Amino acid sequence: MNMRILFSIKCFIGGDQRYFNMRLGTVVPNFKAQTTKGPIKFYDWQGSSWVVIFSHPADFTPVCTTELGRIAVHQPEFEKRNCKVLAHSVDQLNAHVDWVNDIKSYCFDIPGDFPYPIIADPTRDLAVQFEMLSEDEKNNAEAAKTIRALYIISPDHKVHLSMFYPMSTGRNVDEILRCIDSIQLTERLKVIATPSNWYPGMKVMILPEVSDEEAQRLFPGSVSTVTLPSGSTYIRTTNKY
Repeated sequence: MNMRILFSIKCFIGGDQRYFNMRLGTVVPNFKAQTTKGPIKFYDWQGSSWVVIFSHPADFTPVCTTELGRIAVHQPEFEKRNCKVLAHSVDQLNAHVDWVNDIKSYCFDIPGDFPYPIIADPTRDLAVQFEMLSEDEKNNAEAAKTIRALYIISPDHKVHLSMFYPMSTGRNVDEILRCIDSIQLTERLKVIATPSNWYPGMKVMILPEVSDEEAQRLFPGSVSTVTLPSGSTYIRTTNKY
């Protein structure tokens, strides 16, 4: 195996050496971390909630400041979806505290206390564990600019979405919420998928493996089939879900 790949999937948890990845469907390990709201053990902190983990290469960076602020403003929207938020940055806890004060000053519409914890990861060990950085590059400040990942994790600790952003492009909070809505819906109704630009209330797509008879039984009177030049009827939609 290529050593670079090997480094990127190695992690140490509680002194035990383990190998894992952050591909879709894999289980996030029960890591421990120091945060702005005290120490956490991930599974205990998560409980029965969904989780968004989003990461940053440093404190006091302009794009990241806007992201943490807008997500804080939208905290009630995450709560509606039974979803906790967990930020990660590679600086010390005391720097995080000062950064939070800047974020609250810049995004003055954050209600009350800053609503979610920020992990302190000055050694970048968690960044390596989350496959944002390889072990042999964790002390390389230039390589650490790649620590711009976002994961959506279900209550059974599985990764359902991963997105990596460059430093120059801020995350869209509405898109994160839209993805949570889609993932939660399609987890509940495993016979559907959501199309491009979908938002709750719009039509969904019935998966091709569902027969026409089964589709009519599941969604009586609300199945629409699109006629295509190929003659195939793989695009079927419904608004009853």
